[in-house]
Amino acid sequence: MTGRRDFLSQPAPENYVAGLGRGATGFTTRSDLGPAREGPSEDQIKEALAKRAAQLGFGDAVGGAKKDDDENDHEDRYQDPDNEVGLFAGGIYDKDDDEADRIYREIDEKMDKRRRARREAREKAEQDEYERKNPKIQQQFADLKRGLESITEDEWAALPEVGDLTGKNRRARQARQQRFYAVPDSVLAAAGSAGELGTTVADEGTTTTGGSSGTDGTMTNFAKIGQARDKVLQVRLDQASQNGTNTTSGSATSVDPKGYLTSLAKSQLPDSAAQVGDINRVRELLESVIKTNPNNGPGWIAAARLEELAGKIVAARNVIARGCEHCPKAEDVWLENIRLNDARNAKVIAAQAIQKNNRSVVLWVEAMKLETDSRSKKRVIRHALDHIPESEALWKEAVNLEEDPDDAKLLLAKATELIPGSVDLWLALARLETPENAQKVLNKARKHIPTSYEIWIAAARLQEQLGQGEKVNVMKRAAQVLVKESAMPKREEWISEAEKCEQEGAIITCGAIIRETLGYGLDEDDDRKDTWLDDARGSINRGMYETARAIYAYALRVFPTSKTVWLAAADLERNHGSKEDLWQVLEKAVNAVPRSEVLWMMLAKEKWQAGEIDNARRVLARAFQQNPNNEDIWLAAVKLEAENDQIEQARGLLKTARQEAPTDRVWMKSVAFERQLDDLDAALDLVQQALNLFPSYAKLWMIKGQIYEDIGKPLQAREAYGTGVKAAPRSVPLWLLYSRLEEQLGQLPKARSVLDRARLAVPKSAEIWCESVRIERRAANTKQAESLMERALRDVPKPEQGLLWSEKIWHLTARPQRKARALEAIKEVDNDPALLVAVARIFWGERRLEKAQSWFEKALVRDSDLGDSWAWYYKFLLEHGTKEKQEEVVSKCVSVEPRHGEVWQAVAKNPKNARKDVEAVLKLVAAELE
Repeated sequence: MTGRRDFLSQPAPENYVAGLGRGATGFTTRSDLGPAREGPSEDQIKEALAKRAAQLGFGDAVGGAKKDDDENDHEDRYQDPDNEVGLFAGGIYDKDDDEADRIYREIDEKMDKRRRARREAREKAEQDEYERKNPKIQQQFADLKRGLESITEDEWAALPEVGDLTGKNRRARQARQQRFYAVPDSVLAAAGSAGELGTTVADEGTTTTGGSSGTDGTMTNFAKIGQARDKVLQVRLDQASQNGTNTTSGSATSVDPKGYLTSLAKSQLPDSAAQVGDINRVRELLESVIKTNPNNGPGWIAAARLEELAGKIVAARNVIARGCEHCPKAEDVWLENIRLNDARNAKVIAAQAIQKNNRSVVLWVEAMKLETDSRSKKRVIRHALDHIPESEALWKEAVNLEEDPDDAKLLLAKATELIPGSVDLWLALARLETPENAQKVLNKARKHIPTSYEIWIAAARLQEQLGQGEKVNVMKRAAQVLVKESAMPKREEWISEAEKCEQEGAIITCGAIIRETLGYGLDEDDDRKDTWLDDARGSINRGMYETARAIYAYALRVFPTSKTVWLAAADLERNHGSKEDLWQVLEKAVNAVPRSEVLWMMLAKEKWQAGEIDNARRVLARAFQQNPNNEDIWLAAVKLEAENDQIEQARGLLKTARQEAPTDRVWMKSVAFERQLDDLDAALDLVQQALNLFPSYAKLWMIKGQIYEDIGKPLQAREAYGTGVKAAPRSVPLWLLYSRLEEQLGQLPKARSVLDRARLAVPKSAEIWCESVRIERRAANTKQAESLMERALRDVPKPEQGLLWSEKIWHLTARPQRKARALEAIKEVDNDPALLVAVARIFWGERRLEKAQSWFEKALVRDSDLGDSWAWYYKFLLEHGTKEKQEEVVSKCVSVEPRHGEVWQAVAKNPKNARKDVEAVLKLVAAELE
């Protein structure tokens, strides 16, 4: 038998419930009407848990239960969805449960430690972000508080006191400051007798003039003034008496009783007193500087100059002498000492300075300048060269002192031996030598300094002087060597050197530099043509025309068929070259670009303007061979014959052109030519034929209507215009001619209707809107005109509103409001030439002539093709300009040849003015303007 006790006789474990483990209690069966033996109630379970926890020494179960009861925490995460009762509500908390809870707590603590660093970092980042977005007042002024560390005690003491800035207190304080007191009669009486003079006899028998209180004869009684209630006034009168009383040779001067307040306002310290105070403060500061750091040369110099400014030259010399003692190696201090002393003492000081600094080039040069005769200067420089033979500046000074070229050459030869790397010395020696020896000198210089482009340019200029500039291409070899040595300058530097050569007359060298270096650093992918054109324009603006010619020549070598470059080169010759050079350039241009009719016509025009009519015809004949059936060349030939009164030949050319090149422009020119000859029947016949071929060409309909107007048939003209606007509804000039014809016929409603249709056909047209406004204005319907103007300014885009604003300023605005209206217009439309001219006319009317001229010139710069601007400017100069300015404007207008403008086109295209040049048209338009 074992010693184990019988199972049944053993005591039951704590909290044992029989049958609970196998589920034999606490349930009902289907056959039972009531429940079986129930389990412990909720209160019994809580009591058992509390007892168990008390025995084990844990209060968690009790505290947890109380906490649940107090907070009424209905946690539903662990509830049974069937009976909504805790799954472990009937469980008993024993040692195993306590062990499990302890293990879970340790696990939770360990996991919490593992994640604590990341969590704390995240929480800290969130806290920093919140504080950054919502800083405290203390943090906002933290940097300013740190900045208070640098404030000195004086600055802290100078801080103003915090005042009471409230409105009530401020007004009360101002009222106290502005309080006035009535002046007593005693003060007025004393002031009235202040200027009296009295003569009394003293006891000694002498006669004295003035009062007994002073010897200067002034009768000012301050005893009575002291009885006044305002003591501040008394003090000011005392000051005025002291400043205003002066005794000079027995004369008496008293305080002016009427103007003493004015004198009081002026009774301040003079400027000299303020300067003395400033000088004293600066002197103390500089004394502190030189005491704390006696080896600071600039401090001694500043102190000496302060004394010099104060007029104490002896003190300044003493200060700078002390500075030389403390800073014997400072060149600037010695130079200041030399400057402050006279010539005799300066020499002694210079000798002392050189003893301390015998390697200082500046001091040796200053010592040389102190000498008066050339011999002494040379002696000083030679001593300097003995001490510093490698100084380039000293050798240059020595050469400059030599009057004999041979002696200068000897010095330069010695200098180049000692300093072979000096470009200036080599070039100076080459300039003094003969051409043959100069070549040798430059060859030696190139060997010693292979990276110097100045020596290569000097060699090229020497070859030009010898007449070998075209044969010997020095710059080509120079470019090769410099590229090999990696010492090639930039393209801009080469252009600058070429311009220097042009200024000094070395034209061949200038061209050689451009020819060999302009393409350096630019690849084929770069925009080389535009770059070179910009370089040429820059040289032209600087007045370097030969350099610009060389740039164009190089660009044409690379782009021989570029019409843009040829036109730029021709423009250069036209403005800054000779007639023969221009012809030569144009001949090369037409040979290089034979298909460009523009170049052919330019050459023909230049020949014609020079009076060589036959050569012009030959040029046009060659142009016909290269460009057959080109309408521009046909019309140029017609113009050439017509201008030279070869009417039949011109008519024959037009007839041939209509057959060979039947374009609308050729037909239009044919009609215009017959109209200019006043053969209106032939013109009508031609225009009808042309309209059969080109029914939508607006200019033909315009000419047809104008011809009918010329022969007095307005109804046929109306029909022509009416048909024309149907065939070409986008033509603004055609609509304008149509409406003006109706207005001339007295059909104002019809004219309005035409313009309404025009606005529908061509919306947002400033010209049509402006004509609508003018019709109403001419009909004295101002209100309707203003209404239409407002609609126009809303409908027309702002960049095109200049014409409308000009009309509004001059015809719909009263004279006093024109300037304000112009300012408004400038804000809306920035740089429209019509608006600029309107503003200039406003200044003209106000007699502000310089302003008016400036605005006229702005308009011309903005659009030089607008003839009306030129006419207004010329009209202004006729009244207020000089003869030279008028001629300048006329010449510029002729060179520009403007073709547009409302009045300009009407005058220029009038058949009566067909043969007139630009100058004549300009004068006619100026006379036509109102």
